[in-house]
Amino acid sequence: MASHQERRAETRTRLLEAAATLFAERGIEASSIDAIAELAGRTSGAVYDHFGGKEGLLQALLESWVDDVAAAIGSALADATTLDERLLALWRNVANPPSGDGRWIALEHELWTYAVRHPEARNYLTRRYRGAWAGVERAVTSWLGERESPAAIEADDLSGVGPAVIGLLMGLEMMRRIDPSAVSDDLAVAALRGVVLKTLGSRTEVATG
Repeated sequence: MASHQERRAETRTRLLEAAATLFAERGIEASSIDAIAELAGRTSGAVYDHFGGKEGLLQALLESWVDDVAAAIGSALADATTLDERLLALWRNVANPPSGDGRWIALEHELWTYAVRHPEARNYLTRRYRGAWAGVERAVTSWLGERESPAAIEADDLSGVGPAVIGLLMGLEMMRRIDPSAVSDDLAVAALRGVVLKTLGSRTEVATG
């Protein structure tokens, strides 16, 4: 017989899977808590118990997928030695994520649209992306330190590259989703490289101009 903890874990998983399906098919606002619970074979009270509501469910769903993608990117980066190889690892794990059946980027866009109209969701999204931007800036600073001049590059030199890289990754993925032939891996890497090096070049020009 399953323990109480095991039953709760199963309920959480079923609710996340049901939410992923309905959010992708209908959108966030058109997916009711009752519908999510029904698809999961649970009660609406279970949604509130585990997640506090629909927003909490969405956040938990995205965080679980982001954790999977982060682990996959970390593994890919371990074998990468050049800037282009590292940018390719970022791109491939966004364009073809290791989990979520390709739905997580679509849900990122759903969350953005939802957050525009709901301040609490917008505050959550702001905190979430600020953390992601900072992570990208730290990584790129390290990568360029190896490629260019370790002593010459500081984190402040690449302030702003985080939003640019993540925004470009998501935008390119949107275009590939519409037309897979529109964005090749080579094009994506070239675009990302251009943003990274342009950001560094602009900072250097300001500092030396």
